[in-house]
Amino acid sequence: MISSIFSQLFQTLLIVVLAPLLLGWVNQCRAWLQNRRGAGVLQPYRVLHKLFHKDAVLADNASSLFRTAPYIQFACMVLVASIVPIVATDLPFAAAADVIALVGLFALARLFAALAAMDVGTAFGSMGARREMLVASLAEPALLMILFTPALIAHSTSLTTIVEALAHREVVLYPSLAFAAVAFAMVALAENARIPVDNPATHLELTMIHEAMILEYSARHLALIEWASAIKLSNYSAIGIALFLPWGIAGAGDWSGVPLALAVLFVKLLLGGAGLALLETLSAKLRIFRAPEFLGTAFLLAVLGMLMLEL
Repeated sequence: MISSIFSQLFQTLLIVVLAPLLLGWVNQCRAWLQNRRGAGVLQPYRVLHKLFHKDAVLADNASSLFRTAPYIQFACMVLVASIVPIVATDLPFAAAADVIALVGLFALARLFAALAAMDVGTAFGSMGARREMLVASLAEPALLMILFTPALIAHSTSLTTIVEALAHREVVLYPSLAFAAVAFAMVALAENARIPVDNPATHLELTMIHEAMILEYSARHLALIEWASAIKLSNYSAIGIALFLPWGIAGAGDWSGVPLALAVLFVKLLLGGAGLALLETLSAKLRIFRAPEFLGTAFLLAVLGMLMLEL
């Protein structure tokens, strides 16, 4: 029991602590691809350190919801990190939540982000909240359909059971997982405010979604939101690895396989971050009215993958 709790805390802290590093790696790779020097992979840590040491400035009409929303968003992302196996399947907390609850945690964080954006009554905050909920209404059903495909294969909605079924049994090729993987990549781009749905580096009022919702935040509140966004990106990367590239994740109680699992995890994250930077460099941002087409395609691919499994 002690070893299981240690494994739980280790994997949760691993995602929380290393999340800014993954974001810094993506930004650095994108800078290299654009023939720029870049700020370095540790720049997100410097930004967080600077924000945590500043004094917060709040609007006069900001309610308690505006103040507590960053903490709720951060807590939701940490809870998601606690139920996603990235190194080993020995996660005692994972039994309390399955993939459906995982989608619910993402939705809860988004709900408070949208409510807080509209709380102070600014035009940009309300505009960003409306756009965020538009993306959510299309991305969440697609994400559920994606998660149902590996759940049907493993006959369970628990992520640890799915990883055990896909990684620690005989090797079987499932064409349905290929459709689900493509759909998951499209949903992950939309959910993390990445190109082509959103541009995390823009501050153009008419095009931004996520950035429009956090314009009124500063200091520790903005730091928590930025940290939560980095953890969300890491969570989606961990979910993608657990569902579609689970090989290398150690089984429950297999402490001898943890060093190899860590090495394999870092390689997967490095390649995934470089691939994300390459995709963002080669792609252009879609118009907001084209986002339903993009996410509708992801939903159709997810449903097609699930139907192929049943057929």
